[in-house]
Amino acid sequence: MLNEQINKELFSSHLYLSMCSYFLEKELDGFANFFRVQAQEELFHANKQFDYIHHAGGKITMMAVAQPQTDFDSTLQAFEVTLKHERSVSQSINDLAKQAISEDDYATHAFLQWFLTEQVEEEALVNNLLAKLRMIGDNTSALYLLNTELAQRSFTPPGK
Repeated sequence: MLNEQINKELFSSHLYLSMCSYFLEKELDGFANFFRVQAQEELFHANKQFDYIHHAGGKITMMAVAQPQTDFDSTLQAFEVTLKHERSVSQSINDLAKQAISEDDYATHAFLQWFLTEQVEEEALVNNLLAKLRMIGDNTSALYLLNTELAQRSFTPPGK
């Protein structure tokens, strides 16, 4: 299941790079930056899980990564897809935590706590941006301001 989760994290990174590309084409560099940072975070998650499997003495099995969605109807729709995706990742990590408990694998359960908390933060962030986008509606000035805000985001690996 952990190997499958690595694959899901890698897919997430691909999806967010696809969204980054979508926003670059729209000349919304701040939104593109937001999704580039999201892609970096997902890759960090995959690497963290990869390392855990290795340190725990498990077998790492890499899998093919599915092609992500590449076209979106709007900025709002891209963020709706993001929220739906983050909720599915949250469910997957919840399932992993349940499995770890059922197998009395308390080390893995403890390891997963960071990801469970991270997913709460991820969903809250996307929900917040969706609320802002809904308020903005067709107001291009407000969209410009949000784009400028999102351009300031950067990736800092946790613990650094």
